[in-house]
Amino acid sequence: MAQEQGDYRILHEAALRDYLAGLPDLKALLGGEQASWSITEVGDGNLNLVFIVKGGRGGIAVKQALPYVRLVGESWPLPLSRAYYEYLALSKQAQLAPGLVPALLHHNEALALTVMELLEPHIIMRKGLVAATQYPRFVDDISTFMARTLFFTSDLALSAAEKKQGIAAFAGNHALCKITEDLIFTDPYRIAEQNRWTAPYLDGLAASLRDDMDLHVAISRLKLQFMASPEALIHGDLHTGSIMVTESQTRVIDPEFAFYGPMGFDVGAVLANLLMAYFAAAGHERSPGERAAFEGWLLETIEQVWSEFARKFLDLWRAGAVGDAYPVSLFAGERGAARLEAERQAYMQRLFTDTIGFAAAKTIRRIFGLAHNIDFELIEDPRRRAVSEARAVRLARAMMVEAAAFRTIAEVTGAARKLRDWMPELSN
Repeated sequence: MAQEQGDYRILHEAALRDYLAGLPDLKALLGGEQASWSITEVGDGNLNLVFIVKGGRGGIAVKQALPYVRLVGESWPLPLSRAYYEYLALSKQAQLAPGLVPALLHHNEALALTVMELLEPHIIMRKGLVAATQYPRFVDDISTFMARTLFFTSDLALSAAEKKQGIAAFAGNHALCKITEDLIFTDPYRIAEQNRWTAPYLDGLAASLRDDMDLHVAISRLKLQFMASPEALIHGDLHTGSIMVTESQTRVIDPEFAFYGPMGFDVGAVLANLLMAYFAAAGHERSPGERAAFEGWLLETIEQVWSEFARKFLDLWRAGAVGDAYPVSLFAGERGAARLEAERQAYMQRLFTDTIGFAAAKTIRRIFGLAHNIDFELIEDPRRRAVSEARAVRLARAMMVEAAAFRTIAEVTGAARKLRDWMPELSN
């Protein structure tokens, strides 16, 4: 995929207005005179520009990649091609999980620009969780999204040739994979310039991570799995900041980190962010027990996300998988069917273990790495924030080093519940 770098320019308000006015379909969708369109830059992520454009008839969302990491600046260059991979991933996800990603309206590869439907009144799920909002549709929607996008891009559903073509289509997205490999699987466990944490309270805990060889082995195994296990097309950044919600709708956004990797990375990312919301909840309380019902909903949601994902994934497999893995001809008759079903259960248990490990890695990186979660960051009292974070890290270390000891999702939520009121020793 060739990127026409010479045609790239950053579109600020005036240039974006002119560009959109030159696209008849989008001009008609917005309606009214272009001079009257409101254009607001709302990007609060780490990488890109995001605009909301509204006209007399309707609105759109416009996303343009910058040639560097926005969070850091021009000292950290980043290829514009990530916008193409995001567009490619959204197109595939729309096909496999219709209605669960924003509709694509326009893409310009040279400008690294994509226009999508404007999601209103949706908000970023992480913001809703900080406000203790419950989302009754979330479990069904996110489990459907993960089951369908992961199953139908795996060897269980594809021929070997189709799968390899899929891997090849996303293989060029290695720059964003490198960000994950460094920021999630390496930097939090060593001295790195961009690491930060709630100092001085977590100074001792940060030092202990750098000295924990059992943890270093566990995270290195996960890193190898991330690099060497192209199981399915994964979103690659499926946290609660990449999900927009209302009480009745869920939309997954921002798959620019997409590539063929381990399925457990996506599922683990969702569970990690729900667990972090759980541990952060006490830090947001204005009175003891104020968020008890919300905390209970979070733990129930964590359990249901895994159980519903596993149920739907297995249902797709049982419905007649046509991929080259586990060919049906090898499992004929009643005895073969029984043996294949036992293998399906073993497969899901292995996937669960992977998921638990990746969830732990995502948790630790959000507390000691470069980009943090507002779940914790918006806890104003730093000591109180550090207590919530230390609880999350204690569970994460157990989940990573002793992942196989967690046989069920209920054991994970049970461990979280036990740590809800544990008081860590802070460095100050």
